[in-house]
Amino acid sequence: MGRTYFVEEAIGQYLSDLSTKVKPYITGLLIGQCSPQRDYVIWAVRTPPKEEQKEDNIGPSKLSSIDEEWITTHASQVSRMLPGGLLVLGVFIIATPELLKDSQNALRRLIFSVEKSLTKRRLWKPSEEEVSDRAALQICSATKKIVCRTYDVQDPKSSAKPADWKYQTALSASWLALDCTVNVNIHIPLLATSPNHDLEKNTKNGLNRWSKQIEDSVFLINGQVKDDDTELLEGKKKLRGNTQSSTKSSDVKVLTQLSQVSSRRSTATVQVCSGSINLKGAVKCRAYVHNNKPKVKEAIQALKRDIINTLSDRCEILFEDLIINEGPHKKNFEREYHVLPQRLFVPVAGSSVMLSDYKFGDEAAGEIQERFVEMLDQSVQAEDIHIAEEINTVDICPVTDNMDDTQQKQLTKATLLLKLQQNMGVVIAAAVAVFASIFSFNYFSD
Repeated sequence: MGRTYFVEEAIGQYLSDLSTKVKPYITGLLIGQCSPQRDYVIWAVRTPPKEEQKEDNIGPSKLSSIDEEWITTHASQVSRMLPGGLLVLGVFIIATPELLKDSQNALRRLIFSVEKSLTKRRLWKPSEEEVSDRAALQICSATKKIVCRTYDVQDPKSSAKPADWKYQTALSASWLALDCTVNVNIHIPLLATSPNHDLEKNTKNGLNRWSKQIEDSVFLINGQVKDDDTELLEGKKKLRGNTQSSTKSSDVKVLTQLSQVSSRRSTATVQVCSGSINLKGAVKCRAYVHNNKPKVKEAIQALKRDIINTLSDRCEILFEDLIINEGPHKKNFEREYHVLPQRLFVPVAGSSVMLSDYKFGDEAAGEIQERFVEMLDQSVQAEDIHIAEEINTVDICPVTDNMDDTQQKQLTKATLLLKLQQNMGVVIAAAVAVFASIFSFNYFSD
């Protein structure tokens, strides 16, 4: 038996409108949420045309000319703008009857290309019981006939399976939200044996270690630790007959010093370092889950991934910005102080689920509005853009070439003591004192 996709009714109108503009085909992404019982599609987003297509007002005439790289890049950009719990569930194509005959192979290639691109960026791994089917939706521009199939992206030899496509009114009007603020103070040592200028790779390695701490943390939902298999809404009244957009929100606390994996042992190591990267601030995290008897483990998993994704995405955006402004081959390694982009949330009409994005301090509201139109085909009012948090920072601190042996010993000792502090879960005054003298955000070496 194939999977069933419950689809926001407004998507039907959106796809119908796109079918009147097809020249001769249009591709796009399906966005929603998977669950063990059913899948939910709450947005469809067309692939933005390239500049030359905008000017000519016409697209390629053959499916063989589909630009996979352009579509996968769009998928990566869109995935950054999704809060926890939402992901790219598949791809669609609207085409003329002549082209539609050969569209299934094109859709299959796109599904696997998109999934490969998104997986490469993630710092978390899917669980064994996680749904790995992705949707391939075909729509005939002439007859409006819809055919939905799925492919298992964990199986490269996967063949198409039939799936049901069912529209539903106000599908996401009363989804459940989980909010938390996570204080971040991550120290990433730059090993003397690694290239100093490869900051992006070093940062990703450091975030990868930090993500494991998040995965193992204890989560309090409204002040309580709940069993994974209990229902998130246990003991609460369910909304009935409510078609208006409303949100049930849960406040979540993340206890990173308490690990659920008690058998895991940590060891301290001494490493010779050439500098460090420090990420510091408080990040606003949010996840959404469907309201069809969601389990606690579904909600916590969605929030964990949002915490990991939001910091990883910001660092990625920052490095992209640095490449644009300073070039990709910057070799000099001087102390640098950067501000990470701030997170913002934007409401969507008819849904309790909000979209997300990031902005640098000098970005105007108009630029953000343009990005929502281009990436998500959504018009956003400037007054609806809500900045969720204060400024977060990145401090890249080198060890200068003229550092004497005493300072080098202090650096090594600081790294060791900091590691011990993290492993033991206590504050060691000596580590803090030595760390502050070398890596303090307020200290800039000559």
